[in-house]
Amino acid sequence: MSLEGVEHALGQRRDERDRISNDLLDLEAHPGHQLLKGAELSGVTQQRWAEARERLATLWVLFDAYRRVIDEAERLLARSPRPGPAELAELTRLLAGPSVELKPEEVPVERRSLVRISAERLGLDEVVARMDSAYQEVAQVVAAADNAWSALLPRLDEADAAKGAAERLLATLGGTDHELDRLGRELAELRRRVRGDPLSFVSGGVSGGAAADTSALERVAAALAARRDHLEQALRVREGFDARARELEERIAAVRAAEDEARAARDRAIIKIKDPVLPQLPRQAATLADRLAGLASLRATGDWSAVARAAADLDRAAADALRQARDATRAIDELLERRNELRGRLEAFRAKALRQGLAEHPELLRLFRQAQDLLWTAPCDLRQATRAVSGYQRALREIGAD
Repeated sequence: MSLEGVEHALGQRRDERDRISNDLLDLEAHPGHQLLKGAELSGVTQQRWAEARERLATLWVLFDAYRRVIDEAERLLARSPRPGPAELAELTRLLAGPSVELKPEEVPVERRSLVRISAERLGLDEVVARMDSAYQEVAQVVAAADNAWSALLPRLDEADAAKGAAERLLATLGGTDHELDRLGRELAELRRRVRGDPLSFVSGGVSGGAAADTSALERVAAALAARRDHLEQALRVREGFDARARELEERIAAVRAAEDEARAARDRAIIKIKDPVLPQLPRQAATLADRLAGLASLRATGDWSAVARAAADLDRAAADALRQARDATRAIDELLERRNELRGRLEAFRAKALRQGLAEHPELLRLFRQAQDLLWTAPCDLRQATRAVSGYQRALREIGAD
């Protein structure tokens, strides 16, 4: 190489050295690297970080060897600003030849050989290529761990906050909450995994770029929030037990009234409709009243979490019973509505026959009286009445068309 070529090549290598040095320092200052260094790792993350640390150590060994060659070239050119042929040859060897010497113990394990007896010599470009490969591998692990922690830790904080709030409420209420204890154990296990093995949440692998799966943490956080809400309700129940009991008593009274109405509707239907197909009539008011009485006994235990659960269950049961009773009444009343509908249809067909001057037609008159007798006789046979009204309508259409 000429002096001009040497100066140009050395300038490029100097810039390259400084850039690589800055990149290495940035990598070691990366938050993910700092977290990995300080964490007690386990599982997948421990394995991947152990591999990455070896690659990082190799990277620094390569960089130190690379930097020594550049430093040597700078010193040689500084001593001989006008180098002769021998100095130019040496500078050319340093900058363009296999000038980087790796001692046997410095050669990466994957590149060693049992029969190797001498150091490995590399050119600067080959050293840079090896450094780049190692850098990419380490950076992937560091970035993947940092991304996983960034996704997981906020969810962990949310779950911890919900758990803390629930525990404070439970301490105020007294008693125990087995579900909260179970969720606390599950959260503790997830916390251990998040802090020690964040990459176990990344299903696509370090190089796949997949996001961390936060669903387990989100599920536990939601369950803990639900327990917190339940305990808040328990506290409200304790502070307003008498009002809550009165509210439940009113609901049960509404159930009792609705069930009485359903039985009254059944009695009307039996009188007015022949062989009615009736829904089963619920009788839950008495059982609900017994459960309400049991709340007072449960209150005496001081387990307000259990009182809240029992009150919520009773509230739901009362709502279901009220709906069932009203549905039964509605179904029974529809039978009477069906009779009234048939009466209205028959009168409408009779009015049509009068307008057409056919009301006294012997066949129509017979069919009308037959349908009328069925519909105005108690109990009414709805099946026969339906056929009679349809027969009158059909006959009116046929006779009117003649």
